[in-house]
Amino acid sequence: MSAEPPLWPAGVARHICESLDSTNAHALRLAPQTPGPAWFLAHEQTSGKGRRARPWVSPRGNFHASLLLHPTEPAAEVALRTFAAALALREALVALTDLPQAFTLKWPNDVLLNGGKLAGILLESTASGQGVAHLAIGIGVNLLAAPDASQVEPGALAPVSLFQETGLRIAPETLLSHLAAAYARWEATFTTEGFAPLRAAWLSHAARLGEVIRARTGAITQTGRFETIDPSGNLILTTADGRRSIPAAEVFF
Repeated sequence: MSAEPPLWPAGVARHICESLDSTNAHALRLAPQTPGPAWFLAHEQTSGKGRRARPWVSPRGNFHASLLLHPTEPAAEVALRTFAAALALREALVALTDLPQAFTLKWPNDVLLNGGKLAGILLESTASGQGVAHLAIGIGVNLLAAPDASQVEPGALAPVSLFQETGLRIAPETLLSHLAAAYARWEATFTTEGFAPLRAAWLSHAARLGEVIRARTGAITQTGRFETIDPSGNLILTTADGRRSIPAAEVFF
């Protein structure tokens, strides 16, 4: 395990808050007067949310943070940072636990621990013409406690916490230090080399790769073998009707 916190990345601001409605909302509110990248961590969120505006339970002891960026790429490329965030979070968790086999990545934006949902990632942005003016990468991790399984929809992965699964207690600020350093490395890779190295790394840790899964988009559910993600980050399934490229969906195992 990595006992010493890594150096905080140069040029990146850090804000620690006792309580916020939502770290993403707070980051985007401050975006116009925040010129560079900045992390916002809240010990408590009162209105946290996950994908499709679902409530995200945010008690003290868990991790709730957002990275504010001011990207210049087209919106489709900006969205690929969800993979950078997942890779960075997994890297930070492995460094703090020394359990590399325990953490896997679920398309498009979850980190799993022993097959249960440990963390979620939510990208929100403000527009500038056809592009993105400001981007908030929100990350929630069940460090200490997880919601009861009865609170998730049928078929979804059961939530787990790091403490319940490993007995390890990690302070949110400690995780933030490792996450910020790891994300800075993946951000540099993305901006200099593009998505290809992130895609390769993500696939090397992908949950259920090569297995049959279900992908639901609205009222349509497609079942097929999870073959890969393509160079645009789309999920590629081989179904009974052929190969399908899926840009957005809820995935069920």
